[in-house]
Amino acid sequence: MAYSGEPILAEDLLFKPKHSLIDQSLHSTMGATTTNGDGFGIGWYGEGAEPALFKGTEPAWNDRNLRELAGQIRTPLFFAHVRASTGSAVQRSNCHPFRRGRWLWMHNGALRGFHDVRRDLVTAIDPGLFPDLEGSTDSETLFYLALTFGLTEDPIGAVARAVGFVEDVGRAHQVEYPVQMTVATTDGESMWIFRYSSERRSRSLFFSTEIDKLRALHPEVEVLYRLGDETRFVVSEPLRDLPGAWNEVPESCAALVRDGADELREFQPISPV
Repeated sequence: MAYSGEPILAEDLLFKPKHSLIDQSLHSTMGATTTNGDGFGIGWYGEGAEPALFKGTEPAWNDRNLRELAGQIRTPLFFAHVRASTGSAVQRSNCHPFRRGRWLWMHNGALRGFHDVRRDLVTAIDPGLFPDLEGSTDSETLFYLALTFGLTEDPIGAVARAVGFVEDVGRAHQVEYPVQMTVATTDGESMWIFRYSSERRSRSLFFSTEIDKLRALHPEVEVLYRLGDETRFVVSEPLRDLPGAWNEVPESCAALVRDGADELREFQPISPV
């Protein structure tokens, strides 16, 4: 889940919605697994120059420290992730979001055949970035490949080149469908989201309808009047059943979320060779 808008308490995002991310960690209805209990993480922007992180290897629904902190963190930009491992170890460094400088990154999905292609992918990471690679996941590797290909200057182009590179390497190793991903990344001011898979059957991803339009649709929903007009949610699964509130990100698309007009465009990998 990603949130951008007026500063809001993290507990209002994590715990209070009917189908909150904490509920999804136990009862996912659209994910590859019903239970996502292999750790969690939150990232938010506050007073510091860089975003803060809090991660744990316990299931999100069972971490009392997360509940305590969520009632005290108020932020205009918030990332949260619950993890179901696709093979890498359950450890803090493998929990999302991942951070470098001002940037946060989350990934849902998998780089198929990662065990076989990992060496080729990791050795392509810029030598100046490589020492900061902490964990052993395909998700963090994809983040550092995107950084290598210019994420901080051209986010959509960099992710396209990173995905194109992963597909080139995967297919060289006879991996038929190398990439399955929904991704959210941010520099603390704008968010970029991606929905793509090599087989064109990507995991679910939704963005929220503009708040002023939602108020017109549902004037009876009191919480909508506490949210600013620039409020945006990006979620793997809708947080509550509210007709007209959620829009599915189309297959093979990328979006830029920022104050003012958001942008949605087609996303296609670019082979960097």
